[in-house]
Amino acid sequence: MNFSFRRAIFLLAPLLFLFYLISCNPKKTANVVLDVAQKPFETLSEYNFFGGEMNDLKPNARVFAYDLNTPLFTDYAWKARFMYVPEGKTVEYDTTKVLQLPVGSCLIKNFYYPNDFREKAGSPKRIIETRLLVHRAEGWDALCYVWNDEQTEATLENAGDIKKVSWIHYDGSKRECEYFIPNKNQCKGCHWNNSTSITPIGPKVRNLNRDLDFDGVKENILTHLSKAGVLVHGPASPDLAPRLANWTDSVHCSVNDRARAYLEVNCGHCHNPKGPAYTSGLYLTLENTNMQNLGICKSPVAAGKGTGNRLVDIAPGSPDKSIMTFRMASVEAGIKMPELGRGLVHQEGLDLITQWIAQMPPSDCKSN
Repeated sequence: MNFSFRRAIFLLAPLLFLFYLISCNPKKTANVVLDVAQKPFETLSEYNFFGGEMNDLKPNARVFAYDLNTPLFTDYAWKARFMYVPEGKTVEYDTTKVLQLPVGSCLIKNFYYPNDFREKAGSPKRIIETRLLVHRAEGWDALCYVWNDEQTEATLENAGDIKKVSWIHYDGSKRECEYFIPNKNQCKGCHWNNSTSITPIGPKVRNLNRDLDFDGVKENILTHLSKAGVLVHGPASPDLAPRLANWTDSVHCSVNDRARAYLEVNCGHCHNPKGPAYTSGLYLTLENTNMQNLGICKSPVAAGKGTGNRLVDIAPGSPDKSIMTFRMASVEAGIKMPELGRGLVHQEGLDLITQWIAQMPPSDCKSN
């Protein structure tokens, strides 16, 4: 073997080895693997939603990051949200309901705890679960993948689970809780629509109308999706789209707007005319403008320990006489609200609703 031939083999060997790796590992490409006509994969990595190390949550092609102005509280868990929309398919701009993602799409929500909440970025994290909503021809399918301790893989789990988690909170205190991973049937408790099917909750135009960091570039989410050709027929500027208040933003948003946003996201998916709690007559979405349906001086449909011996859902000017604050302050089954998705009291959310009710003009509610 002459010198030139040996040199050529030496130079080509790394390329040949790389070709071998790619051919043996098709998931290393940037293409998502999702056939909604087939049964779910047993492991999250098989979908190829994320490139590189999966726990870095770096989205592959057609997987778009998004966030919400006001998110759902889940025992202080942080969430990394993504949506996958197949090539060639689009989403129609619509301000009246959740975005109607086409068949073949998937919503991907990762629940995790940074070790230290005070570090905005860079703190090591522990991912607990990844929930998928897969849009099949027959409707939406809810799937849950539980991450291993090594943070290298997540496995399909239909029966639910409990994980003990701990973290350093914003105030520097050490917190811990038992994190409840829902079973497949419990997903219907929040995502049930008109008692016929499950549906997404969070990605409404008004809740997506905010900026987000996309690979170091800050851009409005609606604008980003429009530029990508995913969202069609939207307004020329996000300033022309509705925007839900950020419940934590006391500088730019009123107490009323923040409280209504908090209630819409944390309670409105059940408490609406088509939700699981429709029989209560308590409707907490922004669309509801009827003050009694909002809970003002409204007596509960069913009495019991969930009332705390209080007479109305909201007693204006008197949070200590309001059923709403009583149930938010409890972690006892049969009393606490929301009844799913939390084992802790969301103290900051409770403080906001308490302030909101306290600022209302007082009423003894006798005329209602």
